[in-house]
Amino acid sequence: MFNLQQKKAVITGAGSGIGKSVALLFAQQGAAVSLVDINEQQATAVASEIKAAGGIASTCITDVSDQKKVMTVFEQLGTVDILVNSAGISHIGKADTTTAEDFDRLFNVNVKGLYNCLYAAIPLMKKNKGGVILNMSSVAAMVGIPDRFAYSMTKGAVSAMTLSVAKDYLADNIRCNCISPARVHTAFVDGFLAKNYPGKEAEMFDKLSKTQPIGRMAKPDEIAHLILYLCSDEAAFITGCDYPIDGGFTKLNN
Repeated sequence: MFNLQQKKAVITGAGSGIGKSVALLFAQQGAAVSLVDINEQQATAVASEIKAAGGIASTCITDVSDQKKVMTVFEQLGTVDILVNSAGISHIGKADTTTAEDFDRLFNVNVKGLYNCLYAAIPLMKKNKGGVILNMSSVAAMVGIPDRFAYSMTKGAVSAMTLSVAKDYLADNIRCNCISPARVHTAFVDGFLAKNYPGKEAEMFDKLSKTQPIGRMAKPDEIAHLILYLCSDEAAFITGCDYPIDGGFTKLNN
């Protein structure tokens, strides 16, 4: 089950966090993985890890917010069976504390960056008679989270774009879904705590973990396994859906 042999998968943000876990898992399942990331060192390290394990990987170092660069990447790839839009950035701030520069930065990466990849990949999938797209939304698109104004805006857009793409390309045999994680323990979380709560990292980590009713943050591998299912042939009847993977955050918090 969940065999990705003969599949060409493009994963954005593949140099770290969830994207890295997806890349490693997809390669393990037989996909030829193209790692799209702005950080060459991180992407190269992931590609090396995949190759060392006998998998197939290549790196595409680019900024997803730049459409011309994204188009060049996909033109060079030639064909795409699976696109995982995992690249994204976060921000802390309310409507009156978010600067125009930060708002634009979030929009350019999280919304326009995803659009750029859709714009480039969908024609290749149509030519290939089908494909699968998985977008990374967030629980922030569904519930009010303090101090996440711009971030929540971008993830609401991701969820809406997912529905549009799923509807528009039914006849082209292109499926499109998104997932909405709650907090996931990545290097970003550790860096955020070290920067904003020096000396209180453990205390704040415990506090953030307990905002999920299940009592902990997710592991990147747990997110990757849901993405694998949704991108596999076993999920061929699923499109236009958003899957919370949140330890009960959206339904069990009172």
